[in-house]
Amino acid sequence: MLKIKQELLDGLAAELDTLLSGAGARAAFESPKVAAHGDFASTAAMQLAKPLKLNPRQLADTLRAALLARPEYAQWVSDIDIAGPGFINIRLRPAAKQQIVREVLAAGARFGIAESNGQKLMVEFVSANPTGPLHVGHGRQAALGDAICSLFQTQGWSVHREFYYNDAGVQIATLGTSTHLRAQGFKPGDPQWPESAYNGDYIADIAADFLAKKTVKADDREFTASGDINDLDGMRQFAVAYLRHEQDLDLQAFAVKFDHYYLESSLYTSGRVEATVQKLIDAGKTYEQDGALWLKSTDYGDDKDRVMRKSDGSFTYFVPDVAYHISKWERGFTKVINIQGTDHHGTIARVRAGLQAANVGIPEGYPDYVLHTMVRVVKGGEEVKISKRAGSYVTLRDLIEWTSKDAVRFFLLSRKPDTEYTFDVDLAVQKNNDNPVYYVQYAHARICSVLASWGGDVATLKDADLSALDSAPAQALMLLLAKYPAMLSDAARDLAPHDVTFYLRELAASYHSYYDAERILVDDAVVKMARLALVAATAQVLHNGLAVLGVSAPQKM
Repeated sequence: MLKIKQELLDGLAAELDTLLSGAGARAAFESPKVAAHGDFASTAAMQLAKPLKLNPRQLADTLRAALLARPEYAQWVSDIDIAGPGFINIRLRPAAKQQIVREVLAAGARFGIAESNGQKLMVEFVSANPTGPLHVGHGRQAALGDAICSLFQTQGWSVHREFYYNDAGVQIATLGTSTHLRAQGFKPGDPQWPESAYNGDYIADIAADFLAKKTVKADDREFTASGDINDLDGMRQFAVAYLRHEQDLDLQAFAVKFDHYYLESSLYTSGRVEATVQKLIDAGKTYEQDGALWLKSTDYGDDKDRVMRKSDGSFTYFVPDVAYHISKWERGFTKVINIQGTDHHGTIARVRAGLQAANVGIPEGYPDYVLHTMVRVVKGGEEVKISKRAGSYVTLRDLIEWTSKDAVRFFLLSRKPDTEYTFDVDLAVQKNNDNPVYYVQYAHARICSVLASWGGDVATLKDADLSALDSAPAQALMLLLAKYPAMLSDAARDLAPHDVTFYLRELAASYHSYYDAERILVDDAVVKMARLALVAATAQVLHNGLAVLGVSAPQKM
């Protein structure tokens, strides 16, 4: 059906070019808001009426006659209706819709996946400071980043997942101080305990393991504690490695893998920060004032100029960010997407300004950002605000242990990133239609059960006679299957993985309606094979869509 849709679209483009040179480039089909109005719709007549100085409805009638005279329309279209001021509503023959079943079964796991476009994309996400376990907000970021990566992979991009570790600065020093105090026997609430210290029980665990001279191993490092309570630098390094390991466990539980972990400290040790500052000075985009070095960020749309180097010689937060993004560009990533919390909104303008001012060839608007809000967690009807282990928030691992990896991923992706979201733990463990991930997974498992009862080779279904798939429920299901590739393309373009969750819920609902309307394992062999082919194609698309989200497609539930 996808090939048929393209044939029909090409035919429309040809007729539009006949009416007005170049108009064919604007040929497009929309999905009618009301299914009864047809399968495809076009507003071309209304768009061309003014330049052609014609009545749009009369122009639509002219287009209708021209299209129906074309061989591809004669073969695949049953009728074309003109509605309202000039809407062109196209109705497909059942045979046209049936072709999608063959296309899905032939492509299998690659249905909806485009060929390589030769372009490189980096998505930077999670990027949590190694000062504590990952919280639910990090979980939302992990789900978003991983799903956006998968979406772009379906569109032919070579995708690189990167985690930026803020392993330098005040917070790391605070981590070392907090661990040192715990090692000395102090705890939150004691007079010696500063307000800025980290209060979670995990700090006590780090201190105890340091004193016990344990070895910790993270993704990029291994460190053995000296056990010396006065070894403050060693204690800090041990704490960072310990929490790197903890975050690795969090990510493993969430089935998120990164291609590279980039250390903020490396920007300083490699000289990249100093080199970036020098680029900005050489470009004439800085000035000295009150003992500080400023960037002329207002030259690039920022609301005010920004301090780069403070009077004490330290750099402000956005300077290593600029250096880091120059590194991304130099590594060949022409497109970069950063997934961050809404609290990072203020850094966007200054980072982009720094990149433009550096004059290294980076285009305006680089990088792209997806900003997400935090997540409220409700359990037993009450909001859960803290975790004993973390001390001040609910951890990602808490949420996974209470529910499941699949539920956490699907739920956290089910709303636009910038909208507030309340994660209902009780809903996430329910096994009924109110639970969206269960509803979608159950549709897949239900089909697998039907196919198992049949007991045949699914590969044989691609050659089935599909002419029996002419009922309204069957055609509605086939039309929805045909929307999957375009849905993926649109979701990638809009950085909107929530669109995938909406689609899967709609597809599951369409399948459940079809299952309730028509028995599949009937006595008539031709009808049975046609219906089996349709549900097998539906299971494949459900599987493919869930895979984009990083959610499993169980065969039994």
